[in-house]
Amino acid sequence: MWVQQDGTAAAIADKLVARGVPKQDLVLAYHGPHVRQYTEFALG
Repeated sequence: MWVQQDGTAAAIADKLVARGVPKQDLVLAYHGPHVRQYTEFALG
């Protein structure tokens, strides 16, 4: 899953993880690839 934007007070990616979506299945697309490599989420 690609998260293109997150303008919520509670991070949507964290809510998805709390509901059972593995971090490896989530790409934080609002961060560039050079930043994504330092997160626990998928690179894309």
